[in-house]
Amino acid sequence: MAKTAMNWAAIDADPRFQTLHRKKTAFLWGLMLFSVIFYFLLPIGSAYFQELFKVKVWGPLNIGIVFALSQFLVAWAIAGIYARRANKEFDAMAEEIIRDAQHIK
Repeated sequence: MAKTAMNWAAIDADPRFQTLHRKKTAFLWGLMLFSVIFYFLLPIGSAYFQELFKVKVWGPLNIGIVFALSQFLVAWAIAGIYARRANKEFDAMAEEIIRDAQHIK
């Protein structure tokens, strides 16, 4: 099974690849920005809004603990959002580029 050499510079210059890279990068920066802000709200909130974080929600659970546990839910949601978008849009765009990769000059 002979492999033909790929022209990686030509693939990188392909407008479809540039579009894929631009869309994926913008989407990932948005997710990262949201996740970093949400992550740092916990230490900022616990330092500057202590009375709010001490408010009991149910039994021994307070807003601080609920917010801390919500970090896991948000992380899973972000992973799910990325997976759905990647499967629906990014993978289809990449598959088209891969299909034509040997013919891109």
